[in-house]
Amino acid sequence: MSGVVLGETSQERVLIDRFYESHFYDFLAFVSTVEEINNSPELLPNLTLGFHIYDSFNNPFFAFQDAMNIFSGLNTLIPNYRCKTHGPLTALVEGLQAEESIQISNVFRIYNYPQVPPQSKCSQSCPPGFMKLTRKGQPVCCYDCIPCPDGEISSQSDMENCIKCSENQWSNKKRDACIPKMITFLSYEEPLGISLTFTSMVFCFISAFILGIFIKYRHTPIVKANNRSLSYVLLISLMLCFLSSLIFIGRPDKLTCILRQIAFGITFSISLSSVLAKTITVVIAFQATKPQSKLRNWMGSSLSNSIVFSCSLLQTLLCLVWMCTSPPFPYYNTESEIETIIIECNEGSTIAFYCVMGYLGLLAGISFVVAFLARNLPDTFNEAKYITFSMVVFCSVWVTFIPTYLSTRGKYLVAVEIFAILASSAGLLGCIFISKCYMILLRPEKNNKKNLTRHVKT
Repeated sequence: MSGVVLGETSQERVLIDRFYESHFYDFLAFVSTVEEINNSPELLPNLTLGFHIYDSFNNPFFAFQDAMNIFSGLNTLIPNYRCKTHGPLTALVEGLQAEESIQISNVFRIYNYPQVPPQSKCSQSCPPGFMKLTRKGQPVCCYDCIPCPDGEISSQSDMENCIKCSENQWSNKKRDACIPKMITFLSYEEPLGISLTFTSMVFCFISAFILGIFIKYRHTPIVKANNRSLSYVLLISLMLCFLSSLIFIGRPDKLTCILRQIAFGITFSISLSSVLAKTITVVIAFQATKPQSKLRNWMGSSLSNSIVFSCSLLQTLLCLVWMCTSPPFPYYNTESEIETIIIECNEGSTIAFYCVMGYLGLLAGISFVVAFLARNLPDTFNEAKYITFSMVVFCSVWVTFIPTYLSTRGKYLVAVEIFAILASSAGLLGCIFISKCYMILLRPEKNNKKNLTRHVKT
């Protein structure tokens, strides 16, 4: 309230001008006080108090205007001219805000009227950051000051209710102002982003190094026996898998949200289809050694290339349908964490996302079953047992990934997906190629045709 005038009048008069709803309880408390004084013959005998109440709406200009209106009583404010006919002005109860009080004080000091700045008998004024809570069974002037909840503020004293901040803002520590929420995402500058980037680059370098070994020793029996063209394709696709994880790091935008899923889906389908082709090639190669076997006609690179191409093409078509119907897009998540805004990629079509993931699981499952059934073929010629181990690692990683993915939020969700990509790719790389590199580099005496065919002849 910007001002309250007490006057000596023959009867009680009430004028409410531009009254603000938030000060309703202050108004009731004051009216109750005036009535108590008027009803008591001992407090002010032979006097009846009246009052005018003005609300400045927390605007110093209105406070000054109300102060002038108290004196003149006219629509046109004329200093030093009074047109009111009721009793003289006795005292003033000035506004609650400091800036308004200054305006009223400047005017009333000229006319030598006191400032009676009122204190509740049972409660102190609630500062900004708090709100008033009336005590049950006590007068409205008796209240407790309770701090505003998280996400709400009170910017003025003695507010009845706290104001909720907008979705992209949060309350500061004092609860007297809304501040912008901190924007977060998995960046290259933070330790987690740096470690994932370093790990991805290390594994990509290892894949390239192994590819170099296989190219250098391409004419040796071990490289030839394990279908060197498929080995090249698998190693290159694993390099791309490691590099695709880098797209998941950094501030998401429309392009990166689309690229990360396309790169992930297609490169992994090439890797798994290469593993599947390797497994089928092992089975056909062993069966073709039997007399009068019709599988000799399937020997060669045409079958394996067809498997890789067809399996990868189907995944590519799934990704294209996904991107054309409901592609991923950047999303500002304001609900997962209360004080931050998480920039993440919304997958768009959840069905398409799980179709792509399910197709990869199908390829891995078929590769595992075929490799498991062929694991007892001659050892030195057989990749099946290594492929079986690699598929166990691959499936274990992604089966563990699903519940973790569903229960994680924010940038750690992205970190979990990157870890799954790196772990599953590293499982394929290690289980299938490390033993061969060991034979090529450290046991070259076993890298000969006689050693490879020894078990087949027996």
